[in-house]
Amino acid sequence: MTDFTMTTDADGIATLTWDVPEKSMNVLSFEGLETLSDLMEHALADDAVTGIIITSGKPDFAAGMDLNVLATLKEAGAEAVFDGIMKMHGVLRKIERAGMDAKTNKGGKPVAAVLPGTALGIGLEIPLACHRIFAADNPKAKIGLPEIMVGIFPGAGGTTRVARKMGAMAASPFLLEGRLSDPAKAKAAGLIDEVADDPMAAARDWVLNAKDADLIKPWDAKGYKMPGGAPYHPAGFMTFVGASAMVNGKTKGVYPAAKALLSAVYEGALVPFDTALKIEARWFTNIIMNPSSGAMIRSLFVNKQALEKGAVRPDGIDDQKVRKVGVLGAGMMGAGIALVSAQAGIEVVLLDRDQAAADKGKAYSADYAAKGVSRKKITQDKADAMLARIKATNDYAVLAGCDMVVEAVFEDPKIKAEVTAQVEKVVREDCIFATNTSTLPITDLAKASQRPEQFIGIHFFSPVEKMMLVEIIKGKATGDRAVAKALDFVRQIKKTPIVVNDARFFYANRCIIPYINEGIRMVKEGVAPALIENAAKMVGMPLGPLQLVDETSIDLGAKIARATKAAMGDAYPDGEVDEVIFWMEDQGRLGRKAKAGFYDYDDKGKRQGLSDVVMRRYPQSENQPDLIDVQHRLLFTQSLEAVRALEDGVLMDIREGDVGAILGWGFAPWSGGPLSWLDMLGAEYAAHRCDELVAAHGDRFACPDLLREMAAKGQSFYGRFAPAASAA
Repeated sequence: MTDFTMTTDADGIATLTWDVPEKSMNVLSFEGLETLSDLMEHALADDAVTGIIITSGKPDFAAGMDLNVLATLKEAGAEAVFDGIMKMHGVLRKIERAGMDAKTNKGGKPVAAVLPGTALGIGLEIPLACHRIFAADNPKAKIGLPEIMVGIFPGAGGTTRVARKMGAMAASPFLLEGRLSDPAKAKAAGLIDEVADDPMAAARDWVLNAKDADLIKPWDAKGYKMPGGAPYHPAGFMTFVGASAMVNGKTKGVYPAAKALLSAVYEGALVPFDTALKIEARWFTNIIMNPSSGAMIRSLFVNKQALEKGAVRPDGIDDQKVRKVGVLGAGMMGAGIALVSAQAGIEVVLLDRDQAAADKGKAYSADYAAKGVSRKKITQDKADAMLARIKATNDYAVLAGCDMVVEAVFEDPKIKAEVTAQVEKVVREDCIFATNTSTLPITDLAKASQRPEQFIGIHFFSPVEKMMLVEIIKGKATGDRAVAKALDFVRQIKKTPIVVNDARFFYANRCIIPYINEGIRMVKEGVAPALIENAAKMVGMPLGPLQLVDETSIDLGAKIARATKAAMGDAYPDGEVDEVIFWMEDQGRLGRKAKAGFYDYDDKGKRQGLSDVVMRRYPQSENQPDLIDVQHRLLFTQSLEAVRALEDGVLMDIREGDVGAILGWGFAPWSGGPLSWLDMLGAEYAAHRCDELVAAHGDRFACPDLLREMAAKGQSFYGRFAPAASAA
C-alpha cells in the first residue's frame, strides 16, 4: 500500500486519499511526495477526470513532515535541504495551477481539499495549495501551523500562502504564535473556506460546478495586492515595523525561526509568488541548518513524544491505568491535582482535615469549569460530569476503593508520615502511594510506609493545570509497578513525565535553585539588577532569577536555605546568598504575595519595577560585567547541575534532562535544554569556560569529571548517551 491512492468515479472526480500505512497519523516522506506528484500528473492529463479531491483515509487529517527526512537532508548539507524543499514547492504549485494556461489562467481542473479532522503542518500546507478547503464540522479538530513551537516555520509554502491570503497582520497569530483553531474559527479567520456536516459532499458539489475564475488564487490574478498592504505601502510598512518589534520583544532575538519567518514574509511580499517561494525555501534552509532548530525538534517533539509514550516505562508491567485516585490535601496543589485527574475521567476522592477545607478544594475545580463554560471551551454537561467525579471529604474511609493515592499535604516529614499511616489503614494492599514533594527525600518518607516498594515521589509543578511536566522520583525501595503506575497516571492526565532517582532536590529544583542563587549572589556583588534580569531574558529564560524568587516567595527560599545548611554543614556553599535572603525576610520583602520583594508591586500585586530599597542596600558597582559573562553564569550554573545529576545517576535518561528542564522551569527552549546547549558549545569549550568561571567566581563552576572526560575524548552528550532515535 502506498501513501497516496487514487480512485475516479462516474462523474469524473478523482479522489486522492492520503493514508500512511501502520501509522496513526499521516507523515509526508519524499516517497509519498513522489506518489502525490505522479497521481496529480495522471489526473491532470486524463481527459476523463473533471476535478480532483484530496483527503485523508484517517479520521484525523493530522499530518506532518517526516522528521527523519529533514534529518537526512540536513546531514547532506544546505544545498540538499534547499533542493528538497524546492521539490516540494514544485509539487504543491502543480496542485495549485492544476494545468491552467500560464497566460490566460484558464483550462485548469478544480482541486478541493477535504479535512475530516485535525490538519496541522504539512497537513494544512497541502490543502492551502488546493483551490478550496472543506472541513468537517468537528469542534474537537484543530487546524493550524504549529511549526514555530518546535523551532522551525511552515516551509512548504504555508508561510507565503497564509501571509498572502490573509495579510501579514491577520496571519501573524497562525504563523508567529502557532495558533490552533477549531474548524469554525479557522473559517471565520479566513484560513479555510467552508465547514460542512458532510464536507465530501460539499466538495463534490463545488468541484462539479467550479468555473475558471474559482480556481485562480489571488496572488496569481492580475493586479493582486497584499491584504493590509505590502511592505512598500504606508500601511504595510507600519505592519511590518510593528511585527518586527513584536517578534523581538517576545523572543529577545534568541529564537531564529521567528525572525526567519518574518524575513521570508517581508522579502517574499516584494516579489512575484514563485520567487517568494524560493525565498521561503532559502530561509527555511537557514533554519534547518541552525543547531537551535535541530535541538528544539529533538527535545520538544521527538524526545517529548517518546517520554509521553512510555520510553522509560519498566518492561513487563501490565497496564496500570488509574481508575480511582485519592488526593490528600485540598490546598492549591491538591486542588489542581484533583482537577486534572477529574478532567481525565478519573474518579477522585479529595480529602482534607475538615469538610470545609475539602469543599474549598473542590470549589477550585468548579471555578475553573465555570470559566471554561463561559469561554465555550467546555459544555455545561461536561463540566457537571467532571465535577461529579470529585468527592470532597474529611473521612479517610472514603479512600477505600482507590488504586492510587497522591499525598499533597504540608512539606513536613512528620505530617506526611501521619497521613501515610492513616491511608494504609483503609486502602487495599495493592494501592500505590505517591507523595507530592519538591525537596524531601523519598527514601526517608517511605520509612513511614508498610509497603515501601509501593511508595513513590511525584513532584507536580504549580499551577498543576498549566504546567506540563511531572517529576517522578524513585526511592531506594520503590518497585517497578509503582513507577509504571505513576507513569500511566501522568499519561492519563496528559502531562509529560520524567523519572529520576532520589537525591536532595531531585532534578528540577537541583538545577533551578542555583539559577536563583546566582542572580541573588550578583545583586550582593553590585551587579545591576536590571542587567541580571534582562541578561536572563535575552538568553531565553522566561523569568529572570529575581522575578522568579519573588514569584515563588522569598520566605520559602529562606526555609530551603536553612534546611539545606543544616543537612550539609560546613559543605554548604551559599552563605553569601543567605545574607541577602535573610535580610529580605527580616524586612518583610517576601515577594509578590507581600507586595514587596526584589521588585515593587502596587496594591493589586502588579509588578512596578525593580526596588530602590534593595538597590540602596546593595548598591551597584561602577564597573558592570559584560552581558555574556552574566548570561554564562546564569546558564552554566544550571547546566553543570544537570551534568552532575547525570553523573550521579539521578538522571537516568539524557532525554529527561533536556525535556524536564524546558517544561519544568523554562530553560532557554531555543537551546533544546541544558545538555543540548553544552553540546552546541562543545565539551572542550565548555570545560575551558568552566575553568575561567572558577577563576573569576568560585568553585561552584568546577567542571564535572564527566564533562572533562568528554572534552578529552571529543564527545557530545547526545553522541555518547542518547538512544539512537534521539541522536540526530
